[in-house]
Amino acid sequence: MTTTKTFDIHNTLVYEVGGPAEFFFQIEAARIPEHTILSESFNVTPLIGYPREYVPPNSHNRSLRVHAEAGPMTIEYRARVIRHFEEPDTEARELPIAELPDEVMQYLLPSRYCESDIMGGMAQRTFGHLPQGFGRVTAINEWIRQHIVYQIGQTDVKTTARDVLANRVGVCRDFAHVGITMCRALNIPARLVVGYVEFEEPPPDFHAIFEAYLGGNWVLFDPTGLAPVENVVRIASGADAMDVAFATIYGPARMTDIQPNITQVDDALTQATPSQQAQGQPALSLAA
Repeated sequence: MTTTKTFDIHNTLVYEVGGPAEFFFQIEAARIPEHTILSESFNVTPLIGYPREYVPPNSHNRSLRVHAEAGPMTIEYRARVIRHFEEPDTEARELPIAELPDEVMQYLLPSRYCESDIMGGMAQRTFGHLPQGFGRVTAINEWIRQHIVYQIGQTDVKTTARDVLANRVGVCRDFAHVGITMCRALNIPARLVVGYVEFEEPPPDFHAIFEAYLGGNWVLFDPTGLAPVENVVRIASGADAMDVAFATIYGPARMTDIQPNITQVDDALTQATPSQQAQGQPALSLAA
């Protein structure tokens, strides 16, 4: 069964720039079949040069490249997105390696934050005896929720899945890294997904979950339980947090405020035009 929900995104990022700097932002809604982007705009204040869209090699993630000089800088992204969600097949099976598509194979490999090559013993002891398929990944998801404490400020950008399992504390990206690591250790392709979602606590922030490749499809899981996965408007996906940073900065800059807000709107009040429904393409506005 497919459900649809419409969301308004209003994301504001504020920086204090100490000198010439280059920014790569990944904050736009992904152009994927699960999204119909009705409108979007990206504003930079002050505008120095013209922002341009950049798609990294071997990636479908959208990035915007922005140049800044010394002083305050504000980034504002707005969008209205229809989110289409297909209920997962609870009978989906784990595919043998020989049946995996070439483009999925990279998500079996260990990565900087997901040391699946050294966590195989734990994965096998904890989940190896369970029937393979959707149910086993669901068990991984529930195990993380029960055994890891969600607490802000206890982990940082250096924290890996192994660290989280040792200390049993983390935030959404840490929970997702553990899920990815356990899946890969069991030969289930898995990757990180970051996006917008509305939840009461913690304060507004980007949200990280993971998805596993089951039955020939990517299936979303959120071990934090903070929000329904069908409400997540995807920004980017990748092997781990290295691939999905919302901002990569080259130069002296400090973020002073972040407000990635998203709200659900009445579907009856907003309908895509036939061309938008067919193509899923936004009308992108870049303005000062």
